[in-house]
This record gives sequence, C-alpha cells and structure tokens, in this order.
Amino acid sequence: MKKDLPPSSEALIEAFLEMFASERGAALKTRLAYKADLENFACWLAPRSVSDGRRKDIRDYLTQQGSEGLTVRSLARRLSSLRQFYRFLLQEEVIKDDPTSDHPGFRYKSGLPHPLTEEEVKRLIEVGTCHHDDPRRDKVSKAALELLYTTGLRISELLGLSAKAVQRDGPMLLVRGKGGRERLVPFSEAARDAAIELVNYDAVLDSPWLFPGRDPRRPLTRQGFDRILYACALKADIDPKRVSPHVLRHSFATHLLNRGADLRALQVLLGHVDIATTQIYTQVMSERLKEIVNNYHPLAVS
Repeated sequence: MKKDLPPSSEALIEAFLEMFASERGAALKTRLAYKADLENFACWLAPRSVSDGRRKDIRDYLTQQGSEGLTVRSLARRLSSLRQFYRFLLQEEVIKDDPTSDHPGFRYKSGLPHPLTEEEVKRLIEVGTCHHDDPRRDKVSKAALELLYTTGLRISELLGLSAKAVQRDGPMLLVRGKGGRERLVPFSEAARDAAIELVNYDAVLDSPWLFPGRDPRRPLTRQGFDRILYACALKADIDPKRVSPHVLRHSFATHLLNRGADLRALQVLLGHVDIATTQIYTQVMSERLKEIVNNYHPLAVS
C-alpha cells in the first residue's frame, strides 16, 4: 500500500512521527500504529495529498472503513490518529483548517475490567501472599501486590524497577513509563518495607532488579508473574480470572476516585499523557455521583 503514497503525504507523515518521538517520547510500537493508520488514509485519499484532506473526506473514509467491517474501537483509534496528525499540520501552518475538528467521536465500551472491591484487595494482599511452598514466593508476592495496588503501576513498570529504586529515602518512587517518560509516584510504607525485605533476602543473587527472574541478570517475566498472581488469588479465595495486573491498576484508580481523588492527580499517578485516557475511569463513579446528587441536591427526592 505504501507504494501508492503521494510523496508529499509521506513527507508530512514522517515529520509528524519525528515530532511524536522527539517531543512526546512515543515508543516505537506506538509510532508504528500511528504510521499504519495515517498511511492507510493517505493511500485512500491518493493521488491527493493529506494536506488537501477535507471534512467530507474524513467522513467518507471512516464510513467506508466501517462498511468494510472495521470495528468501532478501530474506527475510534483511526479518528484519534487523524485528529492528532491534523492538529500537528495546523500548528505547523501547513493547513489553515482542521478537517477532523467537528467529526463526532465513536462510542464503544471501553473494555475496562471490573475492579476488585477494597475488601478483596485487602484479602488478596493479607491472605494471598502468605504460606506458599517457597518462602521467597511470599516475599515476592507481598512486595509486588503492595506496590501494584498502592502505586497503580503498569506491570511493565513494576517488573522494570531496579533494586535501588525502593532503597532511596523518601515516600516517592521513580518510575520509567511508556516512551521512557519518568514520573514520581508515592508509595506506602508497607510497600516499601515489603520491597526492602525482598531486596535484603535476594542480596545473595546480586541482581540489579527488584524482581529478578530465574537468571538474576534479567527481570522476572510477565508469564512468571502471572503464575505468582494466580496462586495468590487461589489462596485468597478469589477467582483467578478476575485478578490481573491491569485489574489491580484499575482497582487502584477506581478506589481513589470513589474516595474523592482529583482526575488530574490520577492522570499523573497513572502516567497518562492525555487526560482523555484517564477519563474512561470515571464511568465507575456513576453510582457514587448519583448518590451525591440524591443526598445533597436541594431538589432531590428523599
């Protein structure tokens, strides 16, 4: 398909991707996804350049993609790619009008997992991390679950932590997230104690990682961690299908929002570049918001 790409379109897409990498620190996988979306549209629009794209072109393109079987989720992603691309062209004064500005978004279920209750998380940490056959498994489980739930880290961020990260003084943990972006997140004293206990226990391994794998020179793999989490869920009498690193991250966000956390603060804690990504968590607050209105609005029916 790329052979049909007009040279002007190819140059503009490359310029956008360069900006995306340098200014936003976008990972290679993310850049490739944007590139695929933009090149698909550029080839559809050919022989005209993407700089000549109009509102009708955006509508016709997405309508055709939908009629060819593209899912609503994929359509939403392509529209998002086009919006960011045309905003870039507008800022660079390549175009004078953004053809995506008034296009309605696509509604689809976000696919967020159901969060665990606060009681279930407490049981998972207190019961699920104890009395494994291997005493080291208790320490790994305790440190990992405490950190996941009290920081909201992605599993890749957790497994990428160095042993030194938790040994620094202070209540903040330095995390390297997507695109190499770093952020500071607070973590509990219990999480720090559990992590340091694991580091001390593993001192003989001389590993640079907080969670070493079978080869101490490498971190624990995602598959290895999944097996640990599965065993913890069984011990806590929770269906293992309901427990995953992402579920714990989602539970972290949900419980904070339910207790009155600010959405902007949650965005920073989760490491989201765009507040729109964080806003998908607000759907879990609907019942709480209804309760607030019913309890405090002067015209609410008692």
